[in-house]
Amino acid sequence: MAVRQPDDGKKAIMRTSPNILVAVLICAAAAGMAFLAQTGNSQESAEVIESSQADAVFAGGCFWCTEADFDKLDGVHETISGYIGGDVNNPSYEQVVSGTTGHYEAVRVIYDASVISYDELVEYFWRTIDPFNDNGQFCDRGSSYRAAIFVETAEERDIAEATKAALSEEEGFGQPIVTEILDQDTFWPAEEKHQNFYEKRSQRYKFYRAGCGRDARLKEIWGEDAAKEVAESF
Repeated sequence: MAVRQPDDGKKAIMRTSPNILVAVLICAAAAGMAFLAQTGNSQESAEVIESSQADAVFAGGCFWCTEADFDKLDGVHETISGYIGGDVNNPSYEQVVSGTTGHYEAVRVIYDASVISYDELVEYFWRTIDPFNDNGQFCDRGSSYRAAIFVETAEERDIAEATKAALSEEEGFGQPIVTEILDQDTFWPAEEKHQNFYEKRSQRYKFYRAGCGRDARLKEIWGEDAAKEVAESF
């Protein structure tokens, strides 16, 4: 993704003698050769890393909590809080939570498919949310806090739909599952202050999560299958 640098409208003007200019050009050429050699190595390493990774996108209400839940799983390399599903490019947190852009708070999960499968991630995701709430999650209300699974391929959709259907048939729920399964579009990373918030501001995060009643509600819905218990089995 391109990052636009600020333009202050000013250009620096410098007068340079011919000898200094020649020296600068020689140094630049040498640096360029070194950069090309390093680039070749870094590209090769990146391909090796990428070939062993996959990604998935889940919206589970507050992305601070969803990020913390998925980071507990073996095989998850990284989680990124962000926004998806709206009609404004690169929205801010304030725009999203206002409910005017159509975005969901979501988390991109980067994982090693040889350690944990997409099926397992989806099964785990269900146990991190209240699948009966179509107007947010837990204490957070509004369209940006709705839960959803964002799929990228037909195979992912089949897996997500199958797990949803299986849960709908389980006895004891007594109400329909309203969590949507949607096609992925652009995922916009959230502001840096929201990334790994549960680690950066751990006390505030714990206070918020407890006050929001998230784990109490999950326990009520899922019992021993709630996310906190399930994570220990992965």
